[in-house]
Amino acid sequence: MKRNNIIVCLFSGITLLTACHDLDLNPLSYGSTETWYSNEIEIEMAVNELYRDAFWPLDEEGNTDWSDDNIYRESLTPFQNATLNGQTDKVTDLWSKQYKVVSRANGVILKAHRAVEAGASESKINGFVAEAHFHRACAYAKLSSKFGDIPLVETDIDIEEGMAMGRTDIALVKQFVYDEFDTAAETLPVSYSGVQRATKGAALAMKARYALYMGDYEVVVAATKAVMDLGVYSLHKDYRNLFLTSTKNAEESVFLIPRSVEYNVVMNVRGWLPRNSGGYAVPNPTWELFASYTCTDGLPIDESPLFDPHDPFKNRDPRLSMTIVPFGETFLGIEFNPHPEALEVMNYNTGTMIKNNDSRAVAQYASYNGLVWKKGMDESCLENAYNIDPDKIIVRYADVLLMYAEAKIELNQIDQSVLDAMNEVRARAYGVDKSAVGQYPAFTSTDRNTLRSQLRMERRVEFAKEGLRYMDLMRWKLMDKVMSKKVYMMLYPASLLIEKVVSQGDWFWPFAPEIDENGLADFSKIEAAGKIAVVAQKKWDNRQYLWPIPTTEILINPNMKQNPDY
Repeated sequence: MKRNNIIVCLFSGITLLTACHDLDLNPLSYGSTETWYSNEIEIEMAVNELYRDAFWPLDEEGNTDWSDDNIYRESLTPFQNATLNGQTDKVTDLWSKQYKVVSRANGVILKAHRAVEAGASESKINGFVAEAHFHRACAYAKLSSKFGDIPLVETDIDIEEGMAMGRTDIALVKQFVYDEFDTAAETLPVSYSGVQRATKGAALAMKARYALYMGDYEVVVAATKAVMDLGVYSLHKDYRNLFLTSTKNAEESVFLIPRSVEYNVVMNVRGWLPRNSGGYAVPNPTWELFASYTCTDGLPIDESPLFDPHDPFKNRDPRLSMTIVPFGETFLGIEFNPHPEALEVMNYNTGTMIKNNDSRAVAQYASYNGLVWKKGMDESCLENAYNIDPDKIIVRYADVLLMYAEAKIELNQIDQSVLDAMNEVRARAYGVDKSAVGQYPAFTSTDRNTLRSQLRMERRVEFAKEGLRYMDLMRWKLMDKVMSKKVYMMLYPASLLIEKVVSQGDWFWPFAPEIDENGLADFSKIEAAGKIAVVAQKKWDNRQYLWPIPTTEILINPNMKQNPDY
């Protein structure tokens, strides 16, 4: 293993010896650093490695969630149970893989000149180097937003140098990341023809996201405004369609990682599918997420006269029924109905009634809270639920608009541009232009506290299941509230649910939960009424606002200090 790679395995300890093999740390694109990077093909191969799906994890991905939008029955993640430590898989995985990105990007940045000296096109090589700067910036952004101070490695280092390295102050890391994004944006093109790679807009948008996490709102405004001024992005007209396999490289996608069945870059959605459609109906959207969607008058469900707790999908923001399967809707050709008395449902694919495996009265492990995901899934998922290939959208234009609005709100620079940005996102959900204010609940208030509350709720419903909620809660310092809540489900067995809820006319909820200024739902009164079940109690420790440095790093490097209280 050559010197530009060895720091990665050093940082990741003994356990990475296997991981280096599994992730092919020295693929053909890395050859020998003594002779590699000698032509355009080698440089391009090295840069292509940086787009691997494994290097672009989402905070809320797979079967578990670290926020309050997704739940796997009564199971809690280490984060939700306040047991996060330096051996937690998600902690060690992020650290090791992002430092692999740093190592590979460093190799391109430091050695690409060889190809130019050998006669390669300088403009093309400079473009690849700009991509490497982009990926290095993203890796350090992911690391520092989770761990705080981190080792900053810009050059080749040997084992001795690596063992002597400590953690670099977050202020220096932050400025380095901003500079890296700026360097990338100066050279990267506005767009490509027929390919999906990092662009100028991607560098600016990812800089804005990182700045938002760091609380540098002036930087956010400047970067998002620059993206908007490029004039190349717009909202996809159909919110539901945007996340399906049939939609590729949409005009809203500022940066994405393409998936492909042909190249076995796929995702598995079988667990999310309803049980009647051959899935497991886990993990599930939480009741907290379900309650956060406003009514069509723009008011929270505990304030709106339009909300009907017995028909909770009625008169709600359209994104609710595009994200969570409504009760009684035909989804994937079969009626979805978690009602305990609905023992059979219609299969419209066959025209026959079938046993309703999406009711716990029939199947014990049907959705515990009666909710199943819909976002990103359609009939194409039935062909092979283990292998579907929708784009993995990392940042989209709706996020750019809402980041701009939030930063302006926090700076107390509220003007029409803030309302326009928020209304453009909300109006799309209703299928109208933002100017059609009579056809959707437009944002009109210029009060800072009111807009902050509305913005936070808007982000939650717009980006549900997209991996952004976790960091939103972290930067808003709301985890202490979110992670002190209980996990609620329907009463079980079904006979108890019928006795205590259905027979008393209280299906689905007896009344609306209370919604606070951050859009967080409080179900304690419904619990006190005996209408719902508590299946778990989340816990919180303030130390978790920073992740622990992986234990192996602490053990092998005396200069690597742990974050407080781990």
